[in-house]
Amino acid sequence: MEEPQKNDLNTTGLEEESPVKSTGPQISVSEFSCHCCYDTLVNPTTLNCGHSFCRHCLALWWMSSKKTECPECREKWEGFPKVNILLRDAIEKLFPDAIRMRIEDIQQNNDIVQSLAAFQKYGNDQSPLTPSTGRVNQQRGGGFFSGVLTALTGVAVILLVYHWRSRDSEHGLLVHKAVAKWTAEEVVLWLEQLGPWASLYRERFLSERVNGRLLLTLTEEEFSRAPYTIENRSHRRVILMELERVRTLGVKPPQNLWEYKAVNPGRSLFLLYALKSSPRLGLLYLYLFDYTDSFLPFIHTICPLQEDSSGEDILTKLLDLREPTWRQWREFLVKYSFLPYQLIAEFAWDWLEVHYWTSRFLIVNAMLLSVLELFSFWKIWSRSELKTVPQRMWSHFWKVSTQGLFVAMFWPLIPQFVCNCLFYWALYFNPIINIDLVVKEVRRLETQVL
Repeated sequence: MEEPQKNDLNTTGLEEESPVKSTGPQISVSEFSCHCCYDTLVNPTTLNCGHSFCRHCLALWWMSSKKTECPECREKWEGFPKVNILLRDAIEKLFPDAIRMRIEDIQQNNDIVQSLAAFQKYGNDQSPLTPSTGRVNQQRGGGFFSGVLTALTGVAVILLVYHWRSRDSEHGLLVHKAVAKWTAEEVVLWLEQLGPWASLYRERFLSERVNGRLLLTLTEEEFSRAPYTIENRSHRRVILMELERVRTLGVKPPQNLWEYKAVNPGRSLFLLYALKSSPRLGLLYLYLFDYTDSFLPFIHTICPLQEDSSGEDILTKLLDLREPTWRQWREFLVKYSFLPYQLIAEFAWDWLEVHYWTSRFLIVNAMLLSVLELFSFWKIWSRSELKTVPQRMWSHFWKVSTQGLFVAMFWPLIPQFVCNCLFYWALYFNPIINIDLVVKEVRRLETQVL
């Protein structure tokens, strides 16, 4: 009877020394092997498909392929893969010596260490989700702003289809009609667009039935005496200067956003996207290739001379432009370097009387883009990546230049309807998208602080 007791004691001792062997079927090391290196899993990372790999193996795979997919079944993973803590703790308890040796080998391999660092940096760049609300936020997507954006997109498509079917509004602009064919009502419309003060002379021009042909023959002396009697010399000077431009062009020169878009559809679309994605390069383009017609009015609007009369409306001030002074250049270059979107906001602010709602959309969008740019610089600073700024700038310049060249090559083939969709999308819908991006960046910052 004592022999069985001895065997029971031996069995109990074996159970204490080898807990793995006491669980019925023996557990083999191969059951916890990585399908990339075929060795024991270290920091096992489980993907959406259910396959698990060593974290450094997954990092090496990602570095070599630049693909966010499972190395075995090629299914795309969602979000950023995390270490399977339960599986890691179980393996470390079952095979402590093997795991310790593998970790030492990994830490001595510089290629693996660099791959893990790059993989983690990639994960930090992804939108982080808090553990408690991550899946809920993924299902909801952009939340309120995505719903609003979808609704506004539908409205925009309806409006653009209507605009495409009835294009009289754009083709009826005076910028497309020869001045010699203007009616008396169109001459008055041209006159009133010079400024609020022009309404003083509206009835005089209508009573004389001044059409386009008669307008081209009028001189300063005729404007100063009856029946026009424009006694104010500043008003006479503005009318004569604009009349001279009309004579030179043969049509009315563009004086607002819609007229500029009607005359230069390609350039207006290019400038709208360039000033949104790369305002510094966009302003440089204006300086090099459109100095007189666009850059001079721009710099005189955002950096006005001190002697400019504040009582004059924006159109009147832009008719007689001189070369910018050193003070204007100094102010412009400071804002150009540090606050480029503020330049766009200031320009839009001066056009509030002409474009009431459109200017407000531009101002809000410029403020949001300034915040997003600040977040980008903060990321670079917090990660000690200032040395990468020149490389980032060059990559951005190359990307913008390539896209601009590509669009210029295929511009004649792009339908006008598509151009209008892109134009109005960038003008009115981008602020809503940028609000959503700012909210995400704020949440990211809060997550990092917590």
